[in-house]
Amino acid sequence: MIRLFKHYIPHAVLLLGLFDLALLIVAGEAAWLVRASQIEMDAGPIIERFGLLMTFAVIVWTAMIAVGVYGAEALRSMQFAGTRLLVAISLGIIALSVIDFVLPGATMWRSTLLYSMFIATGLLVANRLILGSFLGTSAFRRRVVVLGAGPRAKRLSDLANRPESGFVIVAYIAMTEAAREVPEAIAREAIHDLGQFVSNLGASEVVLALEERRNSLPLKDLLRIKTKGVHVNEFSSFLERETGRVDLDTVNPSWLIFSDGFSAGRTFSSAAKRIFDVLASGLLLVMTLPVIALFALLIKLDSKGPAFFRQPRVGLYGETFDVIKLRSMRTDAEKDGVKWAEKDDPRITRLGKFIRKVRIDELPQTWSVLKGEMSFVGPRPEVPKFVGELEQELPYYAERHMVKPGITGWAQINYPYGASIEDARHKLEYDLYYAKNYTPFLDLLILLQTLRVVLWPEGAR
Repeated sequence: MIRLFKHYIPHAVLLLGLFDLALLIVAGEAAWLVRASQIEMDAGPIIERFGLLMTFAVIVWTAMIAVGVYGAEALRSMQFAGTRLLVAISLGIIALSVIDFVLPGATMWRSTLLYSMFIATGLLVANRLILGSFLGTSAFRRRVVVLGAGPRAKRLSDLANRPESGFVIVAYIAMTEAAREVPEAIAREAIHDLGQFVSNLGASEVVLALEERRNSLPLKDLLRIKTKGVHVNEFSSFLERETGRVDLDTVNPSWLIFSDGFSAGRTFSSAAKRIFDVLASGLLLVMTLPVIALFALLIKLDSKGPAFFRQPRVGLYGETFDVIKLRSMRTDAEKDGVKWAEKDDPRITRLGKFIRKVRIDELPQTWSVLKGEMSFVGPRPEVPKFVGELEQELPYYAERHMVKPGITGWAQINYPYGASIEDARHKLEYDLYYAKNYTPFLDLLILLQTLRVVLWPEGAR
């Protein structure tokens, strides 16, 4: 994997993305040449329009990222990828057409954009048909040796067997005979020189997956492997990188303390985040005020009660604040106390189902962002009653309050809506990853992919 601004991107995804970006430039140039020949105009040198081509390519490419073209499912299924590609290219062309209307000359002619849409679709689909046959093979996967043959090694085996996995396990080494769950593991005693053995396999990484490290850490072996130029990784760090979450089953306080993350050098990033929040929330409030007013009126007509719903939530450093949303439930929804939302929840009104599905009920929260109680990106703020229960049930739950809560977040785009302790546990793993690895780059990635969640609202309740 390639690490960009503390966030890991699989080699296959990066390779595919760069090819796509280049092909989009080619599609834009081909469309320009076709249109120029139709009107018998001299196309001119490409350098004169390279800025227009880059604008076209970057905007469409950004739309592709936003709708999930580079997600695991899109890499596995050509049908899935094709659907997302068509949506992304259509959104990109619409955005470029709007830009051309507002700023004439800032993009290619709209007639040229139409040609580029069809050419880009053909090139990008062909790119996936050609590269798709290679991206899933071991040639594009890192070769990993696992030290251990117990439950942790078995977990790595299951992870490696997933179609979207970016690594292949070439050997398991049983360091002890205890808790052996991987039958094909090779006994350590059968290998004379472990460092040479790892080198002969062409492994690029060794993962330490011992169940008990106390007095059993193979320091001599690890040093020999390290000096052979092979990367040595600890189990929890490896899982964090491969899954994009902090694994609560194996993490311990010392790992959180000594591992990379929770950087203190966030002054500039925090200031930039706040500036973005203020500007974006102010602009969004002005733009969506008619939408909020319209649905507030419709809510009043649809069911009895106020149009807006106010509820205390836990924010930064455990401080409470009132969150404001468009009301999507009956006014007596919490007459028996606060409880988790359910699938097909009977408390939700007819209009409430729609505004939840398209996230319109979230729009008034931009006021909380403007005031500084929330950010656009961060862990979802929870009800104080739930927070008290979850802090008792889940380790490190309080650590999610070390960053400002958000309207969207890493957990929201990676895990469907949850309504149980187990769901809260999974979402906490993603929230801890965000708190640990926060950068403006990760915020941008989350904001872009929120569009995917809005267009395909998996698990919205």
